[in-house]
Amino acid sequence: MAGFTADDTDEVMGEINMVPFIDVMLVLLIVFIITVPVMKHAVNVELPKASNEKELIKPETLNLSVQADGSYFLGEEKVSDDALPGILKTEAAKEPQPDLHIRGDKDVRYERVAQAMAAAQQAGLKKIGFITEPKH
Repeated sequence: MAGFTADDTDEVMGEINMVPFIDVMLVLLIVFIITVPVMKHAVNVELPKASNEKELIKPETLNLSVQADGSYFLGEEKVSDDALPGILKTEAAKEPQPDLHIRGDKDVRYERVAQAMAAAQQAGLKKIGFITEPKH
């Protein structure tokens, strides 16, 4: 420790250097001075009030059931094979077009379900779905 004397001034500086903070504050002041007049000289326009909520029109659902004996039920009403295409055409012409849900009995011949699907397709129905029940 021969090189150290009592006259060395290696003290820690106890003050914060304020010059960089003052520079930053002056830059921010200039930015605000420039941007405030730009915001105040905007053209005043009274905008119309409008609702931006979507109008949800849910299409109705047609439930077509095919019984085990091959008979068709639209909702709770029994429908004959000859009347089914006409009813489906009437429903397909509605706006919005209804969804067709087909419920086929597990014992019905697939041919009867395929005939119902073909009648729905020919009528112009675009959304056809099958209703099943999950296994327990």
